[in-house]
Amino acid sequence: MSSKRDYYEVLGLPKTANETDIKKAYRTLAKKFHPDVNKDPGAEDKFKEVNEAYEVLSDPQKKANYDQFGHAGMDGAGFSGFSGNTGGFDDLSDIFGSFFGGGFGGSTSSSRRTNSNGPRKGQDLYMKMKVDFMDAIFGKTETITLDVDEQCSECMGTGAKSKSDVKVCSRCHGQGTIVTQQRTAFGVFQSQSVCPDCGGTGKTILNKCHKCNGSGYEHKRINVDVRVPEGIQTGQQLRVSGKGERGFNGGPNGDLYIEVIVSKHKFFERDGKNIYITIPISVVDAVLGCVVDVPTPYGDVNLTIPAGTQHGTKFRLKGKGVKDTRSSSAGDQFVEVKLEVNNHVSREEKELYEKIRNNEGKETVFSKFKKAFK
Repeated sequence: MSSKRDYYEVLGLPKTANETDIKKAYRTLAKKFHPDVNKDPGAEDKFKEVNEAYEVLSDPQKKANYDQFGHAGMDGAGFSGFSGNTGGFDDLSDIFGSFFGGGFGGSTSSSRRTNSNGPRKGQDLYMKMKVDFMDAIFGKTETITLDVDEQCSECMGTGAKSKSDVKVCSRCHGQGTIVTQQRTAFGVFQSQSVCPDCGGTGKTILNKCHKCNGSGYEHKRINVDVRVPEGIQTGQQLRVSGKGERGFNGGPNGDLYIEVIVSKHKFFERDGKNIYITIPISVVDAVLGCVVDVPTPYGDVNLTIPAGTQHGTKFRLKGKGVKDTRSSSAGDQFVEVKLEVNNHVSREEKELYEKIRNNEGKETVFSKFKKAFK
């Protein structure tokens, strides 16, 4: 009887495991027990055992034989080390790429290497800008000051005094990266890094540009006009092209994204396209009705308050809200009435209010409310 453990048990899987389950389990265990990662005693043996199990279970024909006959059905077709052309071997290059920075188990062709010396766009930058409440409604052009790196006007980004001063890097041969290999008992590990001679550009400069000292860029402090569109809201962003971090090896600058923060207004409140305001009126105006001049962002508007208006009543002023940045359709302004009672009344006013109360008789507003509890 074979002393080997069941391959499904080695990978911690049931016999109903599918191809995805097998591959996932193998990747987890291979990372855990690889000798170059795990220095615990016995890790190497477990690593070999995991690879042997995976080599069989990842092959449909071998798996079928194993499922039917167990270890006896392998007939020497079990683990064959790293020399076999197995799925386990291919997976190791993916698994350990993050550990060693390159391929696993042999050299990598130049067509698969990362060519880092090409022009690359710079990183985007982000900032916040406070905008006045009214400016957000009507739009405005804001001028901001930025520190940016722009392409050198003398060398046009090459960093060299002349075109003849730019040569291919002799160390990386223009690739921008170098590959180093380390041979171990389990194969050849290789890692890829930026060329230290050219800094990843793939070029060396014989005579540097006198204006930018070989960097290819000029550091400047500039003023940029930013158009704030009408109707913009807090949280929306404005994009300023080419004002981010500088590019690499002649690549364009990144972009600048400005997040808008709209300041609060003393009286107006905004919710999307709509504007809200609360206005005070006296009890007399609420009872008898009146006409008031309501402030809006576009100027005062006459609003008729009908007789008998209650506290908290809302009126709509159509089209007096904010324009939508996408559709240009305007929202509305909503006016809420707040009844205010004067704390100080004259003797004449007091006498008038007494007459009104006497005219109410016993059936007052409060007495009507109390009846609902009986």
